[in-house]
Amino acid sequence: MQLSFLTPLYERPGPWASVHLDTQWENESTTRRRELQARDVCESLARQGADDATWRAVHDALMSRPGPTHGPGRAVFATAGQVVLDPPLATSPPVSADVRWSALPHVAPLLDLGAREPVCLVAYIDRLGADLEVRTPIAARPAGHAEGWDWPVHQTGRDDWSEWHFQRSIENTWEHNAGEIAAAIADCERQVKADLIVLAGGARERRAVHDKLPPRLRPIAVETEHGGRAEGAATRLLDEDIESALHEFALRTTDKELDRFRAAHDSVAQTVPDLVEAAREHRIAELFVRPDGADTQRQVWVGSEPDQVAVRRTESQYLGETRPSAARADDALLRSAVVTGADVQSVPADGHHDVPVGGLGALLRWPYGEGQRR
Repeated sequence: MQLSFLTPLYERPGPWASVHLDTQWENESTTRRRELQARDVCESLARQGADDATWRAVHDALMSRPGPTHGPGRAVFATAGQVVLDPPLATSPPVSADVRWSALPHVAPLLDLGAREPVCLVAYIDRLGADLEVRTPIAARPAGHAEGWDWPVHQTGRDDWSEWHFQRSIENTWEHNAGEIAAAIADCERQVKADLIVLAGGARERRAVHDKLPPRLRPIAVETEHGGRAEGAATRLLDEDIESALHEFALRTTDKELDRFRAAHDSVAQTVPDLVEAAREHRIAELFVRPDGADTQRQVWVGSEPDQVAVRRTESQYLGETRPSAARADDALLRSAVVTGADVQSVPADGHHDVPVGGLGALLRWPYGEGQRR
């Protein structure tokens, strides 16, 4: 899971207002209910010590969206009188509102509520080229185009010698255009680091593009018969196919990564003290978070930098602060993971996963004991 979209939250010192809301009830006639929800959120922030400018900024953000959101939930993160991030959530929170005023932004719920989806690159293909789109946990955005040769592209069905040459030219055009589209997809994938590629269009065109993709991308590319490049071709069935592909990808990835975690032995950390030490030394390669684990809510102490984290407040040599702040362990470790470019793997709280034991674990960049030799 890529959480680089959270980076703006760690470029400011805080403290932070973090709000996760259920908005699935919203429609155009819910202004009064939205007003009551915004008031309750801001009263809670004020009681917890938020400054007036920040809770007012949150209030304005909650009231500024006139219609339904693009998902059943919503998150708002604000500090110093400014809303820094305001993403929709893929699912609604288990309670109507989770409102916190804390030293670090409370981003852990995003792993289950909004950011669990991989980054998806969608290619809308026809014989002439393709339109590319990137879908992230926050939004979908255009990502460029691929344009191939525009002649000849249509067969005629005649059977004489000259027509055979013409048909051969058509085949060459299709082959060339498929290569151009595949190259554009590969270039875009390198830029956005997509986890999944979805090819939409006619069966022949998308299969030709799939076969032209670099070998490293073919395993993460799937095809759908719904949708295409023509105007109005995007359909509900296409969205359902993409959602299904993302879900299957997430399940496969979780199982594969947990197998790696179980087999790593000396290159893993599972206790909060070990994880804190690894975060200080930038040794976390992949952080695992299971939201129902007891360690996720354990208190740690943090300074202003991601490697300023300690289990006890008295460990001033690690904190670099005369007045460190208390924080949840999951939020402190997620800050370290995002800033240092570590991967993050959300483990479903479904009763079928036994690791990490306390809800937090990590694959390390190098095993314990090697740090002294590096």
